[in-house]
Amino acid sequence: MTKIVEKIEEGLKKVAEEIEEKVEEGIKEVIKEIKGKDSKKKVSKTSLAKTAEKKSLKTEEVPKLSKEEIEKKKKELLEKVEKLKAKVEKPSTEDLKEQVKLKKREEMLIPLEDYVKTGIYLGTKVVTPDMKPFVYRRRADGLAIFNTDLIDEKLKEGIEFLSKFNSENIIVVCKREAGWKAIEKFSQLTGIRAFTKKYPAGILTNTKLPNFFENELTIITDSWLDKNALSDTLKVNKKVMIICGTNNFSKGADCVVIGNNKSSKSLGVIFYLLTKGFLKAKGKDTSEVPDLDWWVKEE
Repeated sequence: MTKIVEKIEEGLKKVAEEIEEKVEEGIKEVIKEIKGKDSKKKVSKTSLAKTAEKKSLKTEEVPKLSKEEIEKKKKELLEKVEKLKAKVEKPSTEDLKEQVKLKKREEMLIPLEDYVKTGIYLGTKVVTPDMKPFVYRRRADGLAIFNTDLIDEKLKEGIEFLSKFNSENIIVVCKREAGWKAIEKFSQLTGIRAFTKKYPAGILTNTKLPNFFENELTIITDSWLDKNALSDTLKVNKKVMIICGTNNFSKGADCVVIGNNKSSKSLGVIFYLLTKGFLKAKGKDTSEVPDLDWWVKEE
């Protein structure tokens, strides 16, 4: 209501200014008329003021609005205010967060439930400085928990990075038994050479060895267990992709995939997604890739 009154006052002010301008014009006209009739005749201030007053009264009066008209104007203004409010009004921070979460869920490589049931988000009680940015919280038992949204993002980055290389120039190393099943299937489907159980030291660095060969990328499943393969790769200045748990360092890595690298289910889902993503990027058939249940099923 205050705004409406202010608007009416502004209107009245404009009208008053217009009236004042016309009064001045009227005075000038009166002087001109008197001078035209008799330039020698003096005009008194009193008569001039009266003439000017008559002129101004004849110009225009301040419009008076009826109650009905005021109510109508008020209603129109309120309607405009509501329309403007609807345009300007923004959703709350919580609503925006929820919308972002839902969008991320839709764009995930697999449903969030599949990440959760495989335990890919579980870390250890030890968290290195390298992994701290990816940790969401700690459980009551002290285990660190990875942020599942970040796990998905890092897997997407891993697929994109892996797809830049040809299969014959890649090797994957995994000393941990929990990953053997997934890695052997990954190797079979992609043609990427796999070293499980034991990595033959020096095959990337010692040219005198009969099994020496050169590669462009080494996938390390755990930088602690597969440190020999990591060291050899860095010595020959080749690219490295490391799957890191919360207790791993990512030093030397060109690409990092985060997740539980100690569980067969978790490693299963990681290599399932890397297999599908790599084959799809290379334009190859993915129909022979077993569904997720096969990769996460414990033997």
